[in-house]
Amino acid sequence: MGLRAPRRGVVSAGRCPQPRGRDGSAGRTRDYSSRPAPRPTAAPALPRAPARRHLNGAMVAVELELSEEWRSYLVCTRAATFRNWPFTEGCACTPERMAAAGFVHCPSENGPDVVQCFFCFKELEGWEPDDDPLEEHKKHSPRCAFISLQKDPSNLTLQEFLKLDRERMKNAAKKEISRKVTDVQGAAKIVRREIMSLSS
Repeated sequence: MGLRAPRRGVVSAGRCPQPRGRDGSAGRTRDYSSRPAPRPTAAPALPRAPARRHLNGAMVAVELELSEEWRSYLVCTRAATFRNWPFTEGCACTPERMAAAGFVHCPSENGPDVVQCFFCFKELEGWEPDDDPLEEHKKHSPRCAFISLQKDPSNLTLQEFLKLDRERMKNAAKKEISRKVTDVQGAAKIVRREIMSLSS
């Protein structure tokens, strides 16, 4: 095999040019020999970049931004909704226990104690201080897959989590469809009344 000239822009290892100043004189160089060499086993630090999983074959932890729906799986996210909850101390339905049972606080003018399960979307109100949130949830929504879980959602595998979240999305779609049907039925009653008033 014959010798080849280096490609344009590529400098062979034996002929590294010395940096030069603008006037052609030898430029400033730094001595890097006193710096410690990087450890070969240490993974380089990454900027926050979702979607990177591997870097030179090493697994790298990354920060991911969860959607609002997925953040609801975290107890701390649900507990943060109970800022104005009427029962805080000396009762069974404290904000922490309500959040652990899957509820988020969604008060209204007429109902300061209205809660909704983030998963099955069952709404409950009229809480008494001695009501157990988990028992009430089971009683009013026995088929809620979230309260049937045998482990913490943060310990689910990806496949288990996605299967569970598919159920939550089905529940959300059913609730939205039910709301739309109610809206259409209400509008239909109004139109029917107007038609009847025109014919009389």
